[in-house]
Amino acid sequence: MDGEKYTTIRRITKRPLFERETSIRALKNALFMLRPDIQWRNPVMFVVEVGAFLILVQILLMGWGKIISPIPLTYFIAIEIWLVLTLFFANYATALAEARGKAQAESLRKTRQETVAYRLLDHESVEQISSSLLNKGDRVLVKAGQLIPTDGEIIEGVASIDESAITGESAPVIREANSDRSGVTGGTLVLSDQIVVLVTSNKGESLLDKMIALIESAIRQKTPNELAVTMLLSALTLIFLIVVVPVWPMAYHAETYMTGYLPPHTVLQNLGTDIPTLIALLVCLIPTTIGALLAAIGIAGMDRALQSNIIASSGKVIELAGDIDTILFDKTGTITLGNRRATSLFALKPYSEAEVYYLAALASLADTTPEGKSIKKLYEDREGKELTLAENTAFIPFTAKTRMSGVNLPDGTEIRKGAPDAIKRFVEGKNGRIPPDLEPIVRDIALKGATPLAIAKNNTIVGVLCLEDVLKPHMKVRFNQLRKMGLHLVMITGDNPLTAKTITEEAGLDDFLAEATPEHKLDFIKKLQAEGKLVAMMGDGTNDAPALAQADVALAMNAGTDAAKEAANLIDLDSDPTKLIEVIENGKELLITRGAVTTFSITNDVAKYFAIIPALFAGTLPWLNSIDIMHLHSPTSAILSAVIFNALIIPFLIPIALKGVKYKALGADALFRRNLALWGFGGVILPFIGIKLIDEIMVYAGLVN
Repeated sequence: MDGEKYTTIRRITKRPLFERETSIRALKNALFMLRPDIQWRNPVMFVVEVGAFLILVQILLMGWGKIISPIPLTYFIAIEIWLVLTLFFANYATALAEARGKAQAESLRKTRQETVAYRLLDHESVEQISSSLLNKGDRVLVKAGQLIPTDGEIIEGVASIDESAITGESAPVIREANSDRSGVTGGTLVLSDQIVVLVTSNKGESLLDKMIALIESAIRQKTPNELAVTMLLSALTLIFLIVVVPVWPMAYHAETYMTGYLPPHTVLQNLGTDIPTLIALLVCLIPTTIGALLAAIGIAGMDRALQSNIIASSGKVIELAGDIDTILFDKTGTITLGNRRATSLFALKPYSEAEVYYLAALASLADTTPEGKSIKKLYEDREGKELTLAENTAFIPFTAKTRMSGVNLPDGTEIRKGAPDAIKRFVEGKNGRIPPDLEPIVRDIALKGATPLAIAKNNTIVGVLCLEDVLKPHMKVRFNQLRKMGLHLVMITGDNPLTAKTITEEAGLDDFLAEATPEHKLDFIKKLQAEGKLVAMMGDGTNDAPALAQADVALAMNAGTDAAKEAANLIDLDSDPTKLIEVIENGKELLITRGAVTTFSITNDVAKYFAIIPALFAGTLPWLNSIDIMHLHSPTSAILSAVIFNALIIPFLIPIALKGVKYKALGADALFRRNLALWGFGGVILPFIGIKLIDEIMVYAGLVN
């Protein structure tokens, strides 16, 4: 993770949108953000601020008697107030989203504390120092009841650890050396046993430090989609500016023409030549709603993802997850429960079951995986005694490349256990013969969805173990939802093709990659990307690192190895492999929310057009009354009603911007039609109702003549 900035997502208790403390902070920041040097970063709202300034100038000139207008000064003051409120509401939306993130940073800072660390020296003595003095590469001894002083990887021991200070989950987790669950986080508590931790970060570079720094960062880089929307809004603002400017000479010409038909000294009240009214027209027509909420939607999208306990390298990754079309799932722990255990054994003649059980247990002594431990336990439960070995026995550990493990005994006997194809290559390499009974046994085990492991002694295959796992409940339903999104789902497994095919069909996936090595995973991802696919995958082991680095969206487990976390652009603090589904749903929700508010903002211009245009030319072009379908009280009340609605709709939409539009697993076409009907049609109808209602309220309250 070195050299990358990380935005943080963390599961927290859901807070009210408008907490007192964060709301007060947001109100103060919203006033501060009225500064022009801040507003110019948002082209739409900067135009509103310039318009408000020009109206203020006219109000001052009218107050000093420099400008005389038949239109009441109170009308201009009212427009000025509501334009400033439009700016304030927009600033408040952004400030509130930022304040919620900073409140989270403050709660994280409370969990960070200096602790005592017990550093191991080269001669294995222990030195007691402050955790702030630890450096990358140091080894630390942590016993039950002690806090882990900083981020690291367990290199010795196994322990139960309370990670609630970071993840918010109270259930303890098991972390173990020499496994894919060896990563630990500073500030978590060891509940049992003792471990030796290799420090993997220097001071100020820990997970918690990065979380706090990135939440508090005042600079938030815009994502590519957000930049594209900003460019669209800028273009629309320029177009409406070009459209509104010619209205003044058109209105002036109409006013001059109509004046010739009126008695002398008659004052023609025409709003079309009134600069503040034209500014109000421009503000109502440009997409102020999405312009006001765009930044808040992006920040709030990250805050919502924060509740999923993910650390992301950038906001771009979260957004990119919404565009993913292919997901690679690791079978163990994601699709299945991940507690695969040896359940039975098939001996091949002339060997007996007892002999094969013994050889399988010997071959598993170097295997620290749950599967390897279950094989040893199966033997010990059967024989009622622990396995003993002669001195000078050489252990052959399991690797993703060889896909087998075993031992070399002092007398030269080589015992191996692993995937059937790997064991066959091992035996054939020693000029051994493949038993004819092997393939039927392997096929029968695989067709049940279980995993066969072959056992070899020197150049002879002596038997086959059956490892069984169980599909996670409800995963088939989740996969069906993902497929409705249009996603292509692929299972990656080290199992043979028959087992992989059975589990793929049972889980409802589209495809599988069987007997997968790190090279196979990497080549498979490159192949998909060459076809124009955006690929997401998860992993937790060092062998997953090359594929994680290649994937467009890569989720690593926080309990996984340091290599996996460095290669990924997302880290899950809960170490939950299914979290990848949630990340993709969060990304789609962010994109949908932005699209929905953009659609609403653009379509609600229709009602404003029918409210303002007839009012502009009411005195000079009476035939335009034919499009006055809203029948508002007066030209000035029509303009004011539109401006007020334009301002008030922003705070009403703040909860939607912060909570997000809920994503539903529908097809792309169905989802488009649904959102267009809701936000497009709603954007047309709601302003008609809102503007008419505001007009009636002002008339009832006696605020307009």
